[in-house]
Amino acid sequence: MKKNTNPLVSVIIPTHNRGWIVREAIDSVLAQDFTDFELIVVDDGSTDNTPDILNLYKEKIISVRQENKGVSTARNKGIALATGRWISFLDSDDLWMPKKLSAQVDFFRTHPDALICQTEEIWIRNGKRVNPKIRHRKYSGMIFERSLERCLVSPSAVIIDHNLFETVGLFDESLPTCEDYDLWLRISSRHPVFLIDTPLIVKRGGHCDQLSRASGQDRYRIRALKKIIESNILSDSQHQAALKILNEKCGIYASGCIKRGRKDEALYYRTLANRYIFPENA
Repeated sequence: MKKNTNPLVSVIIPTHNRGWIVREAIDSVLAQDFTDFELIVVDDGSTDNTPDILNLYKEKIISVRQENKGVSTARNKGIALATGRWISFLDSDDLWMPKKLSAQVDFFRTHPDALICQTEEIWIRNGKRVNPKIRHRKYSGMIFERSLERCLVSPSAVIIDHNLFETVGLFDESLPTCEDYDLWLRISSRHPVFLIDTPLIVKRGGHCDQLSRASGQDRYRIRALKKIIESNILSDSQHQAALKILNEKCGIYASGCIKRGRKDEALYYRTLANRYIFPENA
């Protein structure tokens, strides 16, 4: 294993049974024109040839293995091992352009008060480039209200000040999906998330093991919204905006429950938002 002495950036790749593609992700990091980094690959209990592929890199990466506990636990493991001032993530099915790290490091050098920034991205679905919808447009600055409806930050695109995790917490390991949405809400409610308006990552999707394709995502977004509302860190306007989206998502999810005959579950979600609007009736 290679351990850089006091690297500026720690790059974390969580992976599970991605032997068919993880090598491309690793190679895109090693091809960066900025080299003051350590690369930590956390194998989340893969049962395919992922360990064999990671062994090919020997001293070029830090490779660790854990029992299969999910992407949040894998990312948190990487954060615990990281020694860099800045933390950067790359999903094992995505790629970086060669100037990704250098562009963000330069941004932080010219914006010393910034704690997190992301880049624009290129979308590939089933091998073909597609254009993001207007609703997926990224913004720069205080993006909390815009981020409530859907996740507007990509893990593969961000660099985060290592110390920020001490104040906002780590990825929620109880969430099987939408764990990044949960973290971005906690960060964006307190800090600006800056955007470099250049596509420096390739975000690939459409494959069957993609986490964002998991069913019931609105249920986990609702859990994240419930958490942030109960955190007591929101301003009055943020609180009202979060309640509005919670109410909308609960209504949509409850309607789906009704269609599937889950009446008790539908009732729970239909009344959830009212518990915060009318706490005396909770």
